[in-house]
Amino acid sequence: MNETSEKLDTKELVGEGNKPLISTRAVTMQASPLRKLAATAEERKRKGIKVYHLNIGQPDLPTDPVVFETIRNIDHLTLAYAPSAGIIPALSAWKNYFAQVGIHFDESEMVITTGGSEAIIFAMFAVCDNDDEIIVFEPFYTNYNGFATIANVNLRPVPLSISNGFHLPPSSEIENYITEKTRGILINNPSNPTGTIYSREELQVVVDVVKKHNLFLLSDEVYREFAYDAKFHSVMSFPEIRENAILLDSCSKRFNVCGARIGVIASHNKEVIQSAFKFGMARLSVATIEQHAMIPLLNSPEKFVQPIVQEFKRRRDILYDYLKEIPGITYYKPEGAFYIVIGLPVKDSEHFAKWLIEEFEDRKETALIAPAQGFYATPGKGFNEIRIAYTLNEVELRRSLEIIKFALEAYRK
Repeated sequence: MNETSEKLDTKELVGEGNKPLISTRAVTMQASPLRKLAATAEERKRKGIKVYHLNIGQPDLPTDPVVFETIRNIDHLTLAYAPSAGIIPALSAWKNYFAQVGIHFDESEMVITTGGSEAIIFAMFAVCDNDDEIIVFEPFYTNYNGFATIANVNLRPVPLSISNGFHLPPSSEIENYITEKTRGILINNPSNPTGTIYSREELQVVVDVVKKHNLFLLSDEVYREFAYDAKFHSVMSFPEIRENAILLDSCSKRFNVCGARIGVIASHNKEVIQSAFKFGMARLSVATIEQHAMIPLLNSPEKFVQPIVQEFKRRRDILYDYLKEIPGITYYKPEGAFYIVIGLPVKDSEHFAKWLIEEFEDRKETALIAPAQGFYATPGKGFNEIRIAYTLNEVELRRSLEIIKFALEAYRK
C-alpha cells in the first residue's frame, strides 16, 4: 500500500459474524478528495443554491463536432474487440500526433490504453514488484495514490514549496529519497495540481539522477500544450535516457474529450512496451468506437488544441488578476495546465471547504473547491492549501472567486 494509507480500523478487517473479509487493498484505497464533497454539492443544488465547481478539471468547452460525426459515420456491422495494443489507424494517428510535437515513436513502441490512468497503472506494473517504490514530487495528481495502491507500490514523496511556484529541488535532495527499493521517478509536466512547468534545466537534474541510479522515468505529459509563459520540454528529448523513459499521455484534456477515455503508454524500451501489451491482453481491448473517434483529432492536433489552450490562458490571466484582491492568500502565476494551488489564511482547508459547500452562501450561490491535503503523501502537508481548477467561463470564474473572497472574510470572523 502507499504511504498515504490511513491506519486500518481493526473492526473493518475482523468482520462481523459470517461476513467475509474484503482485502487490505480495498480498505486502504483512497476515496477521491476531488469528489467526496460532491454529494453535498448536489444536495445544496436541490435546495436552490447554485454551486460553482472549481474542484475538478472538467472543461466546460464544447467537444469538437468532428468527434460525433466520426462516430455517426462508423459503418461496422459488428462492434468487435479491438486488438489489445489498439487499432492500427489509432496507433498511426498517435504516431502522427507525436511527430507533430517533435517526438518520434513507431507504432510498435506504443500501447493504447483506457485513458492516461491505465497508462500510468501499466507503467507501475511494468517497472515495480510488490512494495517497490516510486519517487513523486508533491503536491501531485491525487489519483497517483490510487494507482499505487492498485499496483501495490509505495510512493516516496519529495516535498516542493509554494514559495517558488513548486519547482524542483537540486539533485542532492532528490537522491536523499532513493532507497534500495526505488524503481523510478514519476513526474507530471505541466503539473496537476500546481500548473508548474519544469524547465529543461530542472528536467536535466531529474534525467541525471535517473541515469546515475539506473531508474525509470515515468513522465505524465497530458497537459503538454497548455504552456503559457514557459516552454515545455518532453523527457523524450533527452536521448541519454532512451531506455529509461516511459511516456504517459491522453487525449482527454487537450481535445476536451474526457469521457472518451483514450490514452497511450509509449517507450523505446521494448521490454516495457511488451509488458504493457501483455497487461493489455489481460483486459482484452480498449473501446473500439472511441479509438476511431480520436483519429481526426490526433492527425491534426493544432487545429483542435490551439483554441482550447488560448481560452485557458485567458482564464489563467483572469484568475491571477483576481487573486490579488483576496487578502491573506499565498499564490503564484501558474505557467501551464489549468490548475493552481493557493495558500489560505486558515488552519484546515478541508474544514473550510466543507463549511463553504455545506453552510455558506452569497445571494444563493456558493463554490466547491478541492482541499490540497489529498494531493500530498506526507502527513500534515497541504492543510492550509486548496487546488482550484479554472475550468469555468469568465463570468462564472470571477463570481466563484468573489464567493471565496467573501467566504474567507466570514469564516475568519
